[in-house]
Parts: sequence; structure tokens; C-alpha cells
Amino acid sequence: MTVQTSEERFIASVQEALRNYDTQLQNINQQIWSNPELAYEEHQAHDAICTLFDTLSSTTDFTFTIHRSAYDIPTAFEVTYTHGDPSRGRVVAFNAEYDALPGIGHACGHNLIATSSIAAFLATCHAMRSAATTASAASDAASFTVKLLGTPAEESGGGKIQLLERGAYQGVHACLMVHPVPMAPQNPRLLTLATVLPGGYLANDKLRVTFTGKPAHAAAAPWEGINALDAVVAAYVNVSLLRQQILPTQRVHGVIVNGGERPNVIPRSASVDYYIRSPTVKSLKGLSERVVKCFEAAAVATGCEVAFEWGPSYADLKTNNPICESYVSVMRAMGHLTLFDNTGQKSAITGASTDQGNVSYTVPGFHGIFTIPTDGVNHTPGFTQGAGSLEAYQRGMACAAGMAVVACQVLVDDEFAARVQQDFEMERE
Repeated sequence: MTVQTSEERFIASVQEALRNYDTQLQNINQQIWSNPELAYEEHQAHDAICTLFDTLSSTTDFTFTIHRSAYDIPTAFEVTYTHGDPSRGRVVAFNAEYDALPGIGHACGHNLIATSSIAAFLATCHAMRSAATTASAASDAASFTVKLLGTPAEESGGGKIQLLERGAYQGVHACLMVHPVPMAPQNPRLLTLATVLPGGYLANDKLRVTFTGKPAHAAAAPWEGINALDAVVAAYVNVSLLRQQILPTQRVHGVIVNGGERPNVIPRSASVDYYIRSPTVKSLKGLSERVVKCFEAAAVATGCEVAFEWGPSYADLKTNNPICESYVSVMRAMGHLTLFDNTGQKSAITGASTDQGNVSYTVPGFHGIFTIPTDGVNHTPGFTQGAGSLEAYQRGMACAAGMAVVACQVLVDDEFAARVQQDFEMERE
């Protein structure tokens, strides 16, 4: 007689749950994809997901606690399922992102991120409750909490940072999510279904710079004006020159937000938005200081005043090796081609940033990637189309199963949970 391992038992239970919820999951995925909403405006996605759990609470034997507009953030939510004594059991969380990009919709596939996290949450609840029914009352498996967090505004507004500040991740023992990227035939690492590539997400400062000058008639008396647009042009050139002297792993890029109103009026005000990225929070600080000097120099050269408005800063992503190793093991056990590149080499997607990095500084975190068929890279219309495909959804569901099994292991396996925590504490040092 063959005895199943705990991993095998959880795989079977998780896959059963995903089959049971497939219709609801496909529907919510398409609903989010078809109605793209920008940062902190994701009201339809927020309502649709919360309504889904209202329905599941009334039509299944699961009772979910649903908090709309959680933590005083209008488009955030929190769904929890607790079994047994919550003071004794561990807590795992899944992050659902669902904001889109202006003009091109879900060009980063956040509909897939949301759906995979919803699926992993449901599958974990299903598998853990089955395990708890066979556990003794004194067993840790008899008590646990699973949490699904709706995290708005990943693209620009740092929703997870607000949630962190307001206590949403307090007491969480592991937080998981996955992110879609395009298949890349020229790069074998991005042909696999699921990949874990440490070092692929950069710390990120966001900055709006506004130059203020003096208006004048551009033809009749230009010498009376102080041209704020000239300051923007000078600053743009300064930053472009700086790029020659920064590390290959660092990025600085921006757009002109306002360059004036009419050609015959010397612009009184002009502004730019810039993102500054570096491999770590520590190295980002030095780079941001250098970029600021580029703007200050432009202000001095043109006689303008300059003001800085800093947006939410994203931390680099801390990799939790035990979670990554377990995830890869589970995905391979389910027959999926999966890579964990922990050689220390920078990944092919270096350059991206995520507020999941801030979460990974606070609790053990996981941010895997999975590939989808698409004609474009992230943040292009081609990726938007790919993110709405059935195959993309199916690939997300495979990764949801992997996350759910890992979450179950965190909840029931004391030794594994201890290794996860130990690795997290070492990574923070």
C-alpha cells in the first residue's frame, strides 16, 4: 500500500477545489479584465470580488468574513476564513491586485493576479479544512487563518504600503502572490510555466518635480520671463547624461506632465514625473540624491524655483528561500516545468518594481512569476490581449494550486514554518 505524503494529499485536495470553483473563477477573471480601473478607482473589481464571497458564504458551507473598504481604503478589501482557535494557529495571506493602466487596460495582467490569489485562497481553505477534520484537537492543523487581501494601486499608488501602515499584515506568517510575464523564446528561463528569479524587482522612488518661473509674452517681451519649460528641458538632459554613469542594474525614466499652456506665453509652471530604481533600498537612496541634483541644477541655471513631491517608495523584493523551494517542488510534482534560479544572477525581468517588496521586508513573502502567451511585453496592448485569454487563466490556476499547497505547509508544518521565519530574519539582516 502506497502512503501519500502531506504534499501529495494537499495537491489532490487543492486541485479538487479549483475544479469545483472553476466557473466562478473564470467569471471573476473576465469581469475584472473587461472593466479596467485605475489606481484607487477599482470600485467594480472591489465590489465584484466581495459579492463573489457573499455568494459563496450563502451557497456553500464555508463562512467567510468580508470587510469592504478595509483599513479605511475605499477599494481595498479583506476576506478571512478562520478554523479553530485563531490565537493558536498560524496565518497565511494572499495578495490580490486588480488595478489597470491608463489607456491600455490590464496590460500587466492584474486580473490574473487577483484571480490566482482568489483561487489560492479558496483552495487553501478547502484543503486545510479537510486536513483539520482528521487532525486531533490539540494539533496545530486544527487551528488556522487564511486571509485574502485586496491591494489596490500597485501600478502607482502603493496600496500595500498603506495596508502595511494600517496593520493589515500584522500576525501574518507568510504572504504569497504570482505575477504574469510574457513567454520569451529567446530566453529559456521565461519559457517555463512558473519561475522564481531572485533579484528581479528593484527598489523604486517616485517623484514629481515642478518648476516655477515667470510668465511673459513670448514674442513681445521674452526677456521679462523665466521659462519653466526650459528648466524641464535642462533637467531632462541632465538626467539623460547621468544615465551614462549609473550601474547597469539602475534605472531612471520620466515624462513631461506639463510644459506650458500656449506657445506665445513663457511657461510659468512646468512639471515632470520620474521613477528612480535601484537593486536595494540602500543603493536607491544614493541614486535618488544624484537625480535630485539634476533637477536642482536646472532650476539654478534657469532661475526657476523647484519643488519636489515624493510618491510612495517601493522596496526591493526579499526572497524567502524555503517558500520558493517548496513552491518549485510542488509545481514540479504537479508536472509543470518550473525554474528556481538562486544562483545570484540578476533575472531577465530586472527593472520592474512592486509594493510586494515592502511586504517582503515585513513578513515572509513570495512573488513568483508565470508566463502567458502574448504578442507583447508587460505594459503594452499586446499583453492586455494575452492577459484575457483562456490559456493565461489556466496557467494562473496552475500557479494558484502551487501557492495553495505551500500555504498549507506553512499552516501545518512546524519545522517548515520555522525555516521560513528563520530565512526571513536572516534576509532582513
